[in-house]
Amino acid sequence: MSSITVCARFRPLTSKEKLNGDADSVCIRCIDSETFVFKDDKDEELTFSFDRVFYEESKQDDVYQFLALPIVRDSVNAINGTIITYGQTGAGKTYSMEGPGILECDEQKKGLLPRVVKGLFDSLSPSDEELTFSIKLSMVEIYMEKIRDLFDLSKDNIQIKESKSRGIILHGVTEITVLDPAEALQSLSRGIANRAVGETQMNLASSRSHCVYIFTIQQEFSREKRMRSGKLILVDLAGSEKVEKTGAEGRVLEEAKTINKSLSALGNVINSLTCGLQGKTSHIPYRDSKLTRMLQDALGGTARTALLCCCSPSASNVSESLSTLRFGARAKHIKSSPRVHCIEEKSNTGSTASSPPGDEFSSRIMNELGKRLNVEDVKLLEELFIQEGILYDLQSVEEDQEIENLNFQTISLLQEALEKLTSAIDELKRENSILKAKVDASVEFSFCKEDKKRLIHNTIFGGVIFVSLWGLLVWVI
Repeated sequence: MSSITVCARFRPLTSKEKLNGDADSVCIRCIDSETFVFKDDKDEELTFSFDRVFYEESKQDDVYQFLALPIVRDSVNAINGTIITYGQTGAGKTYSMEGPGILECDEQKKGLLPRVVKGLFDSLSPSDEELTFSIKLSMVEIYMEKIRDLFDLSKDNIQIKESKSRGIILHGVTEITVLDPAEALQSLSRGIANRAVGETQMNLASSRSHCVYIFTIQQEFSREKRMRSGKLILVDLAGSEKVEKTGAEGRVLEEAKTINKSLSALGNVINSLTCGLQGKTSHIPYRDSKLTRMLQDALGGTARTALLCCCSPSASNVSESLSTLRFGARAKHIKSSPRVHCIEEKSNTGSTASSPPGDEFSSRIMNELGKRLNVEDVKLLEELFIQEGILYDLQSVEEDQEIENLNFQTISLLQEALEKLTSAIDELKRENSILKAKVDASVEFSFCKEDKKRLIHNTIFGGVIFVSLWGLLVWVI
């Protein structure tokens, strides 16, 4: 088990903040490269510690070398990795991820994304002729709780599936095979141009969606007759917003509400992962939003994850920065179990009937048939192959797995509800026993009181009779 890597980064003050006099009221004080003091809106000083703190003078390459490079190397070794930028709008998330532009030529200003691309190809340069590799790139955004393919805008509602071997996947998403860093950056530039952005009072080009970049690295070792695959995901989250500061209205306001709701769902997942009862399996609300569902493997799963908390040093943004830092402090306690993924031994005999072939294998077969047969015949053969178990319908397998996971979560929730119900019944029994004892005591007291009344009544009645008889006797005498 290992914790996720959490770093904080403070951007320089903007020209607007300097004009407003914020230069004299910066809310942080550096202690060292891991610890700093933060002054809140009540002038109380709070100490925060992270794996690394990047102050205003930090360089883009410093962030890459510490935060991203270890995860790039792991992904090449078939250990899935995720890098997330988090913070309020205008805090420097997209600058940290992309730099001034994805095709920026200034080496000093390049962001994480172009450096990751270069790092992947550098790490995969084959020194062994027996190794062949490929890198596939996908790019989506989560806009208004819908997943949109930024390489094919006609795919505006991509569904999330879950595979036992591949984890969370996006069904039908466009995958582009890139052969070198230049081609990868050109593809990314086209995707970024399709992102939803808008102008607010805090940011002229505010991201109106969460953007997700997915690199799938496949390697084949012909000598050892095996393949392995790793996945590297970069997530540029849209910033949390306060309407009174951004001046959002109309469509922009609706976007802000959706963004804040999904970030709130992310916070709930972090809380569930870090505040669960020891020894008990608690429900993790991954399905509350598309964002948390996509990040299910990254948070508490089998991937290696890094979080960059981007903050403003300005006193005017102190409450938002404090919220970001507290989020990072909670996330630091998440535990994950990174492991090697998708290692497949190639069969020497060619017999693969006992296990489902991959979707790429199926596609190769159908493509070869398509060269010799017409489309209708190929479709008929594909259906027959699936029925006979020669090929497998990947979607149905993933849906079965999703149903199985949903059933497991439902059973867990029912067990939790049963425990609460049992506890409530025991409490009601205890209260009922106490109430019964009080009622018995009250009834006994009532009986005693009634007996006492009867005794007094009889005594008085007897006395009256005695007096009457005595008077009659005296009169007779």
